[in-house]
Amino acid sequence: MPAQGKHRRPKSTSLGRGLAAVTTGGAVLALPVIGATSAFAAPAPAAAPQAVAPAAAAAPANSAAKAAPAKHSVVVGETLSKIARDHSVSGGWKKLYEGNRKIVGSNPDLIHPGIKLVIGAKSAASSDDKASKASPSAARGASADRADRSERVNAAPVAKAAEKQAVAYTNDLDGWIRESLAVMAEQGIPGTYEGIHRNIMRESSGNPNAINNWDSNAVKGTPSKGLLQVIDPTFQAYHVPGTSTDSYDPVANITAACNYAADRYGSIDNVFGAY
Repeated sequence: MPAQGKHRRPKSTSLGRGLAAVTTGGAVLALPVIGATSAFAAPAPAAAPQAVAPAAAAAPANSAAKAAPAKHSVVVGETLSKIARDHSVSGGWKKLYEGNRKIVGSNPDLIHPGIKLVIGAKSAASSDDKASKASPSAARGASADRADRSERVNAAPVAKAAEKQAVAYTNDLDGWIRESLAVMAEQGIPGTYEGIHRNIMRESSGNPNAINNWDSNAVKGTPSKGLLQVIDPTFQAYHVPGTSTDSYDPVANITAACNYAADRYGSIDNVFGAY
């Protein structure tokens, strides 16, 4: 009777391999055995480098976008002072004018409806000086910007003519004041809706046919007439071309009175009593 086979657990080695002897009908077979307890885990793959978030790169662009100057399209009745106040321009209307001198022209009191002002623009002299020191591509960009500005300025009269055709003023106090402001803007005469309205209500209560037949002017034969109570000599001296020669005409009366107030007081806005 064959001897009973013996099974011996091989000692595990550093490689986790051993040999086991197995008897099968007296034959001895040598089989490799993998030690489960000595198996090595495969090393974890190296983590892929994290992609750099684009936020850091985008930050300067966002900052630049925030710092970009804003643009304002002038509407009828606006002045540089009003626009500077509305946009909280540091330095007031003078700073606003300095940055838009080429667009506005030599007279800061005359700004045409339709032109676009740059809020926060640097002075023209400073911009031109920087452009001259810039690279050729930057210089080309500055030239293109000047050409675009020139097109806007040249297009202003066309826009103004189109606006005249498009605007239909109402035949009442509001419409008379707004039409007068449009004429004043063309002629460079300062004044605001509020200043005109305040003085009209004091002088005539909004009656275009009002006449004063009792004061010293009336005694001299030149009674005060119309919405802003203008005497004939003053109306004729300060009449604005393009308006009616009738001193009772609401638009002609307002415009002539504002022209006179600008000459004597700086603006109708500075008038708070008899003038």
